[in-house]
Amino acid sequence: MSGSTPYRRLRRPRSLVARAVLPVAGGVAVIAALFAATWVLASISTDRQRQVPRARTFVVGKVDDVAASIDEHGPVLYPDLRDATGERSIVIDHTGGDPAKGWQLYSAFPAGRDWTCPVEQVEGTRTFTDCDGRTIDVTDLALPDGARPIVENSTTLLIDLR
Repeated sequence: MSGSTPYRRLRRPRSLVARAVLPVAGGVAVIAALFAATWVLASISTDRQRQVPRARTFVVGKVDDVAASIDEHGPVLYPDLRDATGERSIVIDHTGGDPAKGWQLYSAFPAGRDWTCPVEQVEGTRTFTDCDGRTIDVTDLALPDGARPIVENSTTLLIDLR
């Protein structure tokens, strides 16, 4: 063999500008290629129609703590737990001496009306004011459709939203 190599050497750019710009342009091209590849992979693997399942239960807290709070401050009014319409706002009430028993849910509107007549709680009491300005007791609220209290292991209060 004649000592020649099968590889040709790349010629180095002669101008100072070319030697400064070509490596930077090459780096930008590599970064752009990585960004494009990542974007393509993300758009292929992402299912944009996927729905996040709604929670079927809502953990309120320990029955002892919630019952004590209701005894001191009155029933607890929770805004809509499913969406922002207010249609499913509920009131949690507890009666009796046993924290594991005596739980009741009410809708946050008067019986005989619908969610378009929300109530506001008179602070620290078991009474509410409805959309017509009437003062009503917690027991005068509508019963909820599809929600119920669950006491789990005699310690934790849940709201079943199924």
